[in-house]
Amino acid sequence: MKLNLVKLTVCLFAFAKAYTTQAQLNNNQPLIAKDAVAQNIWVDSVYQSLSQKERIGQLFMVDMFSNKGAAHENQIKRLVKEYGIGGIIFSKGDPVTQARLTNQLQAQAKIPMLIAMDAEWGLAMRLENTYAFPWNMTLGATPGTQSSYEVGQRIGEHCRRLGVHINFAPDVDINTNPDNPIIGNRSFGEDKFNVTQKAEAFMKGMQSTGTLACAKHFPGHGDTDQDSHKTLPTVDFSAARIDSVELYPYKQLIDKGMASVMVAHLNIPSLEPKSGYPTSISKKVVTDLLKKRLGFQGLIFTDALNMKGASNFSEPGDIDLAAFNAGNDVLLISENVPKAIAKIDAAIATGSITEDRLAHSVKKILQAKYVAGLHQYQPIDETNLVQQLNTEQDEVTYERAMSKAITVLKNENDLLPLKNLETKKIAYVELGDDSGDVFYQELNKYARVDKIIADRLDGLLQALSPYNTVIVGFHRSDENPWKSYQIKGKELTWLYEIARKHEVVFDAFVRPYVLNQLKTTANFEAVLMSYQNSKWSQQLSAQIIFGAREAVGRLPVSAGQFTVGDGSNLTAIGRLSYGDTPSSVGLNTAVLEKIDSIAQYTIDHQGAPGMQVLVARKGKVVWNKNYGYHTYDKKQEVKASDIYDVASMTKIMATLPLLMELQERHVLDLDSPVSLYVPELRASNKENISLKQMLSHYGRLKPWIPFYIHTLDSVDQQPLSQFYSKGPQAGYHIKVADGLYGSKVLNDTIFGRIKNSELLDELEYKYSDLPYYIFKKYLEDRSKKDLNELTQTHFYESMGMHRTGYLPLNRFPKSEIIPTENDTLFRKQQLHGFVHDQGAAMQGGIGGHAGVFSNANDVAKMMQMYLQGGTYGGRQYFKRETLDTFNTCFYCENEVRRGVGFDKPQLEEPGPTCGCVSMTSYGHSGFTGTLTWVDPEEDIVYVFLSNRVYPEASNRFLIQENIRTNIQQVIYDAIID
Repeated sequence: MKLNLVKLTVCLFAFAKAYTTQAQLNNNQPLIAKDAVAQNIWVDSVYQSLSQKERIGQLFMVDMFSNKGAAHENQIKRLVKEYGIGGIIFSKGDPVTQARLTNQLQAQAKIPMLIAMDAEWGLAMRLENTYAFPWNMTLGATPGTQSSYEVGQRIGEHCRRLGVHINFAPDVDINTNPDNPIIGNRSFGEDKFNVTQKAEAFMKGMQSTGTLACAKHFPGHGDTDQDSHKTLPTVDFSAARIDSVELYPYKQLIDKGMASVMVAHLNIPSLEPKSGYPTSISKKVVTDLLKKRLGFQGLIFTDALNMKGASNFSEPGDIDLAAFNAGNDVLLISENVPKAIAKIDAAIATGSITEDRLAHSVKKILQAKYVAGLHQYQPIDETNLVQQLNTEQDEVTYERAMSKAITVLKNENDLLPLKNLETKKIAYVELGDDSGDVFYQELNKYARVDKIIADRLDGLLQALSPYNTVIVGFHRSDENPWKSYQIKGKELTWLYEIARKHEVVFDAFVRPYVLNQLKTTANFEAVLMSYQNSKWSQQLSAQIIFGAREAVGRLPVSAGQFTVGDGSNLTAIGRLSYGDTPSSVGLNTAVLEKIDSIAQYTIDHQGAPGMQVLVARKGKVVWNKNYGYHTYDKKQEVKASDIYDVASMTKIMATLPLLMELQERHVLDLDSPVSLYVPELRASNKENISLKQMLSHYGRLKPWIPFYIHTLDSVDQQPLSQFYSKGPQAGYHIKVADGLYGSKVLNDTIFGRIKNSELLDELEYKYSDLPYYIFKKYLEDRSKKDLNELTQTHFYESMGMHRTGYLPLNRFPKSEIIPTENDTLFRKQQLHGFVHDQGAAMQGGIGGHAGVFSNANDVAKMMQMYLQGGTYGGRQYFKRETLDTFNTCFYCENEVRRGVGFDKPQLEEPGPTCGCVSMTSYGHSGFTGTLTWVDPEEDIVYVFLSNRVYPEASNRFLIQENIRTNIQQVIYDAIID
């Protein structure tokens, strides 16, 4: 028994020692799996099952195109069946065809093959209908490593989904040469520390998915002005310099578990003394340097052996033999696999290559296959493949990375973010040969920005003369990293001339080396580097310019007067941002998509010809869609810039904020009687009604007075001549509608009827427009300005609400205004650009209760200002306490749900909301088919605009079917956090 215990102790100690040794190997050997024992058994078993030629075949990875047709496919299938090649590198094509071919080829292979791709910025580097992530240079501009990790992870997940086991990424070349024709944007930058940190994060992200990473192009392709695809570039630096700079990332990544390395075709005399001898076939570089001195034990790939930089061999197969002799494991894209196999087989036969040398590489390849899961191979599921390679999470990843990359290089006098918009007259000039439309449209979400186009410089400068701020966007294609990025001489001249005369913001949507062309930026007030001309870069850059997002990027290379690491932080100033995915703010996109079906249901049943629906959460607009048409003839689709008559939403977008200003300044006291501020109401039955009661609809006022009826002939219902004329003339200057002008007595007539109107018998909640007629009179009499001017100067202009205001026909063409009712009772015409409400029309379209036209985007700005406690765009409009006061239901105990001016959730069903909102929420609806609502507890802004009254106000489908509240319910159902 004692002997058995001793034996057991010895065995346990040996097992523990073996386990410890294996754990250490796992850390240092990237191809050793966690279940190393099982892996070794599988590798040895497979190796023993192969003939010598089959073992040699494992060394080869051939290129395949999924778009070259049957002859090409059959050629590759022959190599798989007859020569047992170890892998395929896929190139151009599409993912569905590639998946089909992969499944076919794997089914024919004796040993499952490693599938590889060059997918440095995603599968889109090679395949159509796949997602393109930011380039390394863009990631190099981001602070920290999170973006690089996330991008690497998403690319790895895409690779795995497509059955790709090795991605030849990341590129760890340190791009210190601006004229490098082949690396450039593929590099993380010129700083070796930044390159290494980003590459490590990218590698870890990708390998966390099971996709093997590959560092390239060893020993460093960053400082050359030649392309190894076309020639053999020379890197003429000392060994010490290369060790210090080019090799730095490899030293770090090897220690961190990089699975593989690709050796470049370079002429480096300090490392390989043979003249013109490529590093890819140099034993001094591959074996002595990479394997021995740096201790790399992962898989070693040659760069493509059909490249000009490695093809100067007279006999097919000679370069393959040389590459294998140098120490490479995988021979990539051989020009002649059968002859190369024969050459290596003959070398083994003559003893110039030992069987151990062959076993060394083949077993490493098999280890990699085990790590990649090929010991348990499963075919690729082709179902929903394209959809799963283009997901919302990919958009989130791209947006996060790009938002951190955009770099503010100059910001003289803190011009950015643009503030005090009421003082800005902004123009946009587009340079370059690619589209900047997304950028321009995004700029216009924040302020009115006019695009200026001219053929000649003098014409351009003349057109720009009215503007004090010019945003110049330089846009060139980002289809791939090698696209030209230079500014043409003519454009440079124009840029300098614009900057000489105007306040200029220059934004470059190209690689940063474009800055080398700028002799000076002395006359530029602001310079931004946006790196790529993608949809996201254009959207985000515009948002940074206006302070909707922060800027934190740093220049990854030196260029022009700027040096690596340059960049200034910009703080966001509380404007809405756009383009974010719902999931980024805790909303389920699939649930939100039910809004589409509700909108279509409404349109199909003629509940409204069209509508705009906007949802923002946490300051981000995540749903901003336009549905249907202006009218049922379906001639003009609804656009985001189109404006609607918001009807009674005017109360909280015009009159109420003006009253809130005065209350905050102690000019108004909500508990004081209205007659204190409107002396004309003294000695009337309204004398002692408080402002709070009036604004809470608890003042016994009549709900509505049809003022217009008293101005029509009682017999034929035609306008009476003492009130109206068909054209403007002395005493008739109030434009009520086309061909209808009101007398100056109309306002007095309206106020007189309100003053003399009876009060309701009981004190109870009764919604009424009348207080807003009264407050309009007060505000305009006090300021000697009308509500149109007051709202523009106090709110709309400074908030960038340039699509909002009274009298839209004074500023917009009819084509941008949604029509409302065909008024057969009063104005006898189709209303298009004139306020729908009759009382507001009699006041010339400027009512305290109606008259404002707006789009969903601008309404959201006002509501976001409320949600943010009275601040927007870096300006405080109200104190939070003021908002809290007006958002208080003071008479809830009396069954009055209203706040002071704001509508509140119903106390009992039915009501204005879905019943799912918090009791701190508030908003307002409008008769024309509008609603906006804010919920502070869920940080949500909701806007719904429609013209349900077209062509008749009797259309109650929207109300009867609870369309607005059903959409609100969907928003709350979508909350996932």
